[in-house]
Amino acid sequence: MPRVLIVDDEPGIRFALKRWFERQQWAVLEASDGQSAVDLLLSSADDTDARLDVVVCDLHLPVLSGEAIVQTLQQERPALARRVLLTTGDTVIDAEPDSILARHPHVLQKPFDLGTLKAVVDRIAQAGLR
Repeated sequence: MPRVLIVDDEPGIRFALKRWFERQQWAVLEASDGQSAVDLLLSSADDTDARLDVVVCDLHLPVLSGEAIVQTLQQERPALARRVLLTTGDTVIDAEPDSILARHPHVLQKPFDLGTLKAVVDRIAQAGLR
């Protein structure tokens, strides 16, 4: 069963995403702040059942931002950093060229539809298997 970590400080968003992923037959972990997420991410391992196939992470979080999480993973676990999907209420299309929103390969602007979420999650999960 694939595994996802949902990182968002808004309980309603975590709840909705958790229900959606569970309906898609995913095991779900949750974190409400950036530090809790980093602790979970760095304790996971790609060669065990604790592997995280996708991380859905809000950009604006308490303690550590989504950008700080991605930067930490790029240094400590680069393969896992490539499986992070950043979500944000910020305007993505007008992002500064050197910003995380422009550089990171997987970004969804809120609100997003579930069909788009599924397509991006499937793409990340498939790429992570290679």
